[in-house]
Amino acid sequence: MTKLNITSKISTIVCFLLFVATVNGQQIDMPQASPAASISQKIGLTDVKIEYSRPSTKGRKIFGELVPYGQVWRAGANAATVIDFSTPVKIEGNKVPAGSYAIYAIPDRNEWTFILSKNTKLWGAVGYSQEDDFLRFKVKTAKTGQKYETMEIGFTDMTDTGANIVFKWESVKAGFRIETEVDEIVMAQIKKLVIDQEPTNPGLYYQAANYYFTNKKDMSKALEWINKSVESDPKYWTAHLKAKIELELGKKKEALETAKMSMEMAKEAKNPDYVGLNERLIKSIK
Repeated sequence: MTKLNITSKISTIVCFLLFVATVNGQQIDMPQASPAASISQKIGLTDVKIEYSRPSTKGRKIFGELVPYGQVWRAGANAATVIDFSTPVKIEGNKVPAGSYAIYAIPDRNEWTFILSKNTKLWGAVGYSQEDDFLRFKVKTAKTGQKYETMEIGFTDMTDTGANIVFKWESVKAGFRIETEVDEIVMAQIKKLVIDQEPTNPGLYYQAANYYFTNKKDMSKALEWINKSVESDPKYWTAHLKAKIELELGKKKEALETAKMSMEMAKEAKNPDYVGLNERLIKSIK
């Protein structure tokens, strides 16, 4: 075989391989039947993120048929639904370390069994093993006030330390409560930055006083801190907090004077929100 023929054959093979690669790489871009979704929420000091795919009803009966009762379900579509916590949390009172978990559910007519699995790599529930379970718990289901054509996961009933995660599809909803640790972490910071040293930043005194006031802790200590903040760098919002703390301690005369001072500062700063807050506070004192 001549050198020319060999070169020609090699060129033909290379062209064929390039053609195959091009054809195989082509695809039609179209909407997914169960589009991917990602939701996240800061709960207290914890970042919570959920990644899942959203199946739709499309005229089918879901629970009891498409999603059979008594069987492990991926709580979504496609790959397993995965939840991630940046800090340790409590779910329905159970301690859960920080990290990622697959969420599965076993639906029944009036309740669901939720499962947190340590295996987050499965395609749906294919290959699911109870040996990978970290936590199982049951919750009651309820009827939604409307029909959900597409499955939805959301955060509801937010507080400073917790929230509900609710799954809604068709006319059924089920969910669970997440609680996060806040007080221990914040109090440790207050001890380190305010109690164990004399901060030069008046904002730290304001933050510490505000946390004590909001959480009904030592009001005398809160007043001590807010006094230092106002004396060092008077602002209408710090003075307003001082007035509320004074009122909480029964110091009505002082609270009235401080609220008036805060209102004048708010007027000068053209902040109608704090003007209104102080007006209502003054009215409640009188």
